[in-house]
Amino acid sequence: MTRITVLELPGRMASSAAITHDVLATANRVSLAAGRPAPFEVRTLLCADAKARAPAAGTDLVVVPGLGVDTEEALLARIAAPDCRRAMRLLANAARAGSAIAASCASTFLLAEAGLLDGRRATTTWWFAPLFSRRYRDVVLLTDQIVVADWPIATGGAAMAQMDLMLAVVARFAGAGLAKACAGYLLLDGRTSQAPYMAITYLAGQDPAIAKAESWVRRNVARDFAIEDLAKAMAMTPRTFARRVAATCGLSPIRFVRRIRIETARFLLETTKRPVEEIARCVGYADASTLRRLMRSDTQRTPADFRR
Repeated sequence: MTRITVLELPGRMASSAAITHDVLATANRVSLAAGRPAPFEVRTLLCADAKARAPAAGTDLVVVPGLGVDTEEALLARIAAPDCRRAMRLLANAARAGSAIAASCASTFLLAEAGLLDGRRATTTWWFAPLFSRRYRDVVLLTDQIVVADWPIATGGAAMAQMDLMLAVVARFAGAGLAKACAGYLLLDGRTSQAPYMAITYLAGQDPAIAKAESWVRRNVARDFAIEDLAKAMAMTPRTFARRVAATCGLSPIRFVRRIRIETARFLLETTKRPVEEIARCVGYADASTLRRLMRSDTQRTPADFRR
């Protein structure tokens, strides 16, 4: 039996904590119904006071539900708070004792602050990705991914990625078959990327210069322009522009432009009856095959999917 401690902090996202317990309880019920032992023993550790102790000896996994913050200022204040600093120490001690760690959304910052992600691959919620990249340069951040299971540490993206993270936990500790059965009972579809949900306008708006660049791209989206043209229009060198885009959006200039082209194409597919070939030209691609390939790469969906 895998012993799991759910580390819950004040202000945690109620949905994230509930998802954690629901998936593990479902895994236990499904296993028992099949005549097998329950695979998980779950306890909750509330990190609300100074007397909170580390997870019990022999804990196999510590799960941290998402923190309930939605701005950079709130997040930075939260991770500097005494209870979060205490949680970081508890997590570091648990990792040294051999426990695996899993966290999603803003809680991934607790792992990074504790140094547990240094040299590892990880993900986080997409709108905090630029801050994460600037703050933790020793972490290989895979922003597009919903779950990065670099065991003994696994991380998840935005809030509802806790569901995907917990299915990864079930697969790791109790088998892929049980994880698939849980997904069926909970009516969950397979997802691998946050990219379809990333709002480029939200990210670009954090830097006036990049917001201006986004507007320029949208005005010129039908043109076949070079990144050098875009950088020049912003009165920047290509290198400076690339650095600003990466810091603000977590994207290269090429992917920044591509994301806007695909977002525009998606809007036209969903709101007009224009042929795909025409829409491809409207967003700067010479043919529909290029649009199909890039759209599938970025969104895991085809133009036909959006049109339906």
